[in-house]
Amino acid sequence: MSEMIKLTAEDGIELAACVAGDPATAKGGVVVLQEIFGLNTHIRDLPRRFAEAGYYAVAPALFDRAEPGIELDYDADGKTRGIDLKNAVDADTIIDVSAAIDLARSAGPVSIVGFCWGGSLAWRAATCLGGLAGAVSYYGGELPSKAGLVSHCPVMTHFGSKDAGIPMEGVNAFIKAQADAAPAVETHIYDADHGFNCDARGQFDAAAAALAWDRTIGFLDRVSA
Repeated sequence: MSEMIKLTAEDGIELAACVAGDPATAKGGVVVLQEIFGLNTHIRDLPRRFAEAGYYAVAPALFDRAEPGIELDYDADGKTRGIDLKNAVDADTIIDVSAAIDLARSAGPVSIVGFCWGGSLAWRAATCLGGLAGAVSYYGGELPSKAGLVSHCPVMTHFGSKDAGIPMEGVNAFIKAQADAAPAVETHIYDADHGFNCDARGQFDAAAAALAWDRTIGFLDRVSA
C-alpha cells in the first residue's frame, strides 16, 4: 500500500512524495526518480513494487518546485510541457533528491532508481552525493555526455538499442569510459526502445522490462546487504 506525504527540502520548498513499505522492517531505502511526465500513475506504482521486494521506497514529485500536481500524458504535448518543467527545476532538483534520500535513510542503506530524466538524475546523484549504497539509471539521456564523471557508489544502467534519443554510439562511449570504474558501473542493453519499462507508453517491452527489473532488484539486494 502506498500513500502520499509531504517532503520539505533544505531550502524550505515543500513537495509531495509517494511512499510505500515499512522502514522498520525494510532491507533498505529506494528513491524513485520520475520521467519528465511527472509523478503520474506509472511512477506512483513503482514504490509499491519496490515495497513488495522488501524496500521502503520514496518517489518525490520533482516538478512541485515549479508547479504542484503535474501529471502529463505520454504524447507530444506532454513531452513539450515536461521538457519545459524539467528545464525550470533542473538546476535545483538535486536538493529535492537529497530530501527524499534523507527520508529513505530511515530504512537503512539508500539507493536511487531513476527513469529517463530521473535516470540522468540518478547518475548525477551517484557522482555528486556521498552516502548512497547504489544507483540505477534507466535510459538516462545525459549519461553519454557525462561519461567522464566518477561515481561514488556502484551503478547499474539500462539502455534500449532502438532508442533514437540515446544512440548506441553514445552508450558505447559511456561503457568504454566506465570500463575500469571503481566502484563498478554495470551496463545492460536491451532490444527495446526508450521508455521500455513503462506499460503506459507505446514503447513498453514486457520482456525487457521484466529482465531489467529482475536485474535491478538483484543489484539493490547486493548493495543493500
